[in-house]
Amino acid sequence: MGNDGGSIPTRRELVREAARNPTTAQLKETQRELQEHFWNTCPLSHKQLMRPIVSDCVGNLFNKDAVLRYLLSGDEAEGISSKADCDEFLCGRVKSLRDVVELKFEVDTEHLQHPAGKHEKRERWICPVTAKQLGPNVKSVYLVPCGHVFSEEAVRQLKGDRCLQCDEPYTSENVILILPTKESDKQQLIERNQKLAEQGLTHSLKKAPGSKKRKKHANGDAVAATAGNDSTSKNGKEPKLGSISTPLTRQQSVTAGRSNTSTSAPKASSTIKNAATAMLTARVLEEEKEKKKRRRLMGNNDNLSSLFTKESGQDGMSKNTDFMTRGFTLPANSRH
Repeated sequence: MGNDGGSIPTRRELVREAARNPTTAQLKETQRELQEHFWNTCPLSHKQLMRPIVSDCVGNLFNKDAVLRYLLSGDEAEGISSKADCDEFLCGRVKSLRDVVELKFEVDTEHLQHPAGKHEKRERWICPVTAKQLGPNVKSVYLVPCGHVFSEEAVRQLKGDRCLQCDEPYTSENVILILPTKESDKQQLIERNQKLAEQGLTHSLKKAPGSKKRKKHANGDAVAATAGNDSTSKNGKEPKLGSISTPLTRQQSVTAGRSNTSTSAPKASSTIKNAATAMLTARVLEEEKEKKKRRRLMGNNDNLSSLFTKESGQDGMSKNTDFMTRGFTLPANSRH
């Protein structure tokens, strides 16, 4: 039988075949399974992809509510992976909703009938030009900033500069490949995002929140102040508030309007103009508020707090010990 003291097996006898590199067919199958996973699963929440769906600058797909939870919640965000895992996957590409584009799929509803007699509706995302089902087997792209999704073959053959769905103009650089597999395609998308950042724009071609806009407002205030000083120097004295003889210039009126409305109404940048995004954000915030409320109620529960005691007696031992040390007492004069 061997290995019974009479003989010692060698490595050649134990290892019949050497390790081999995966074949091209195996690599393609692994890549297809990976593509299928990311076409159906959100990498932040690990849930099924459901509309509304957004994409970042390198073509990854996310549930919009998962991105909102990542942006609005703290380190202990529920419904998504840990903050460290999300940061590792995103690599700093998503800092606000301006860094993602909401995708608009052409939906075809498919009716499925189970053997038990139940009917089920399932959505299929198709290309509006070729009618092919979009997924891991079809190379797909979307346009920025409108977000309409097509097959890469349709966009390449038509060679237009306007979206076929909404007639919005676009350039060849703003055709984003969904879930690219080649490193060259990923690097090209990263370089595009870097160029936009240098121009003060985000992936969605919206202005990045920076200091340029604030500097512009500051310069406007400075111009208004300078105009006021000039009018004062010409007259030799400051104009009265109730006087009508010194009309305000356009810049001064704009500045005065800002100062009057800054305390009464919120800024436009702090409000969400998109109604769907506002409703989704409100729902996420409400869910987070309810979860925090439940945590506080669990913390104030008498049944749970009775299991753990923090008060101790004069001898250093609590009369009402918790359930882990109940039934065990240590003599006061014992020394170890």
